[in-house]
Amino acid sequence: MPFAGLVPRRFIQLAALLALLTAQVVAALLPNVPALVATAAGGLALDLYLQYRNSAQLALLSKLHFDAAPRQLLRDMLVLVGLLRIDGIDPLREQAPLLVAVCLFHALHFACQAVAVAVRRTRRLPVVTRNIDTSALHLTPAPPRVLVRRPGHRLLTFSVPATIGLLATLITTNSLWGAIGVGTAVTLMLGGTAYLATWMLPRKRVKDDQVMRWLEKWLAEYKPTVAMYFSGGTTSAYQANMWLSTLSQVEGRPLIVLRERFMVQKIDATDVPIICFPKVSTMFLLEDSSLRMMLHPANAAKTSQVLRIPTIKHAFINHGESDKLSSCNPYAKAYDEVWVAGPAARERYAQAEVGVEDKDIVEVGRPQLAPIQPYSGAPAGRYTTVLYAPTWEGWDGNPGNTSVVLAGENIVRELLADEGVRLLYKPHPMTGSVDPRAGAANQRIMAMIREANTKRSGARPGAQDAAELARRTVELDKCTSTHFRQSADEVERMLLQGATGGGREALITEATVAWERAYWASFPEWEHQVITDARPAIFSCFNQADLLISDVSSVVSDWLSSEKPYAVANTSGMPEAAFRTGFPTVSAGAILTPTAEGVPALLESVRRPEKDRFTAARAELKEHLLGPSDPPSLTRFNAAVAALCRKADERRARMEERLLTAIPAQRGAADEVSEDTDTDPFDPESATSA
Repeated sequence: MPFAGLVPRRFIQLAALLALLTAQVVAALLPNVPALVATAAGGLALDLYLQYRNSAQLALLSKLHFDAAPRQLLRDMLVLVGLLRIDGIDPLREQAPLLVAVCLFHALHFACQAVAVAVRRTRRLPVVTRNIDTSALHLTPAPPRVLVRRPGHRLLTFSVPATIGLLATLITTNSLWGAIGVGTAVTLMLGGTAYLATWMLPRKRVKDDQVMRWLEKWLAEYKPTVAMYFSGGTTSAYQANMWLSTLSQVEGRPLIVLRERFMVQKIDATDVPIICFPKVSTMFLLEDSSLRMMLHPANAAKTSQVLRIPTIKHAFINHGESDKLSSCNPYAKAYDEVWVAGPAARERYAQAEVGVEDKDIVEVGRPQLAPIQPYSGAPAGRYTTVLYAPTWEGWDGNPGNTSVVLAGENIVRELLADEGVRLLYKPHPMTGSVDPRAGAANQRIMAMIREANTKRSGARPGAQDAAELARRTVELDKCTSTHFRQSADEVERMLLQGATGGGREALITEATVAWERAYWASFPEWEHQVITDARPAIFSCFNQADLLISDVSSVVSDWLSSEKPYAVANTSGMPEAAFRTGFPTVSAGAILTPTAEGVPALLESVRRPEKDRFTAARAELKEHLLGPSDPPSLTRFNAAVAALCRKADERRARMEERLLTAIPAQRGAADEVSEDTDTDPFDPESATSA
């Protein structure tokens, strides 16, 4: 296995590095000039290789406080010890200056590191933005990464001339070589430190209060009305990304509000302005802005902080609806409104009894489902395309969450046994993150699919199709990605990701459609696919598939917008009748047991629609889950936005009226006190007599 090979190599490299240092100690004490030269040069070369090519290998040594600085200092001192123990070099007249110069070099390294820390702090702004013109802040590119963020790389790289010079002196007993080498290293470190310090000058620095004043002015000019608020971990960005297309079409001025700095680059390409508030104190700048409401696609620990802003109304829109308990989280009652797709979710909240009142639930449909194509009848081609899209195992350990562990291999085996099936396997990206058994089963399923492909043969698309996919990939990457140099920090990215100029959403949509068309054309119609990348998206897979097999998840609800046949794996241990009653989203689909013996009959019902007994039920369930088709979901969504914004405006008007009423009353009370009390409040005697 690949992992089994990585562990020994890691320890072999670290052991070699430590062995060279140990051998250098012995060579310096003997002394043995050839051995000392070889071990010193070899140790530095291996250290440099690991720093630049595999720095993760050195993490263990850093945890032991034996990082690059003490390793290089030890190497330099051992060379000086060797010089002290050989003949031909005067210790006081020749070696002492070299010792002082080496110590100066290492002192400059620590000085450079202190400057680097100061520079990083000055470039860590109180907010991070994207799609907002930051030219008024006069932001500057980041300094070279080797100077500001990689002390080990910097020290070892600048040590090369010193080591070469000292080793040359060791070989020739001519101290001039050592002086030249160490002098060059000192000059490099001194020059690098001075160059890095220029980022501390006022023309390259932006003060926090200056940034906040600029942002306050931008908010006043842009006048945002509705924002999407998101906070989460590195793998949760998809929860926000699924709402980007809807947010870009909201009537008003949309905004995206984030809380984690790294999340700014996790959000997919969009024209919508993005602001990240790492600290809650800076986020309260929104209280006095024109922002009237926020949309929340997920619950997070930091959500409670933004709910404290009284001038903003909040709606929970979730990142998908299913029959799982997570779709009826009690936290939802903290929001002003809970927006759901259709009547089914309203009923779900009522049955869950988690404190969400019916009057606070608004049915808006699922606007982002518009790209999903409707059912067009039985498969027209030679192959029936089946999408198997299981969900992940979840946090609660319920065996019914995912079918991958108990049923996945059986389902895939039955599908692959049918020569007329083309399988698309798209597991949830978090599969195996909680239960290792799910990860292992996922790997076995992918191996089964790859093996099945080796047994199939047929004509493959030509080179022209592959070239078209490559061209479309480049075009899509240009639309959706911003390529940064390695040294770029968040300030430089803010500078490069300024105002988009508009129209980017349409370009991205067009490029995505063209890429998806080229992607599917680049594979033969008989070839099974394992899809683990973000592209193609799940909706694109929907449009390719004739049948969905999944678990109890939001994937089923979204699939129903097409009204195509589907099946759900029941690995919960519940009888089928109880399973259908407990999970209404499965009521219009076939149920597969862990043994998957129902797959052949399921495929027959897809190929011969007259045998499909769920056709009418799917149409009925679609409306129950997603709401009516007329008016369109986006229209209903915009109407809900407008209604909640009006509620925010009405509250602001009431608060202003109360404030205006309270101020005269307070002034009148103060006047009465001043007329009835003829005492000086700051005079102790007057206060006592009063």
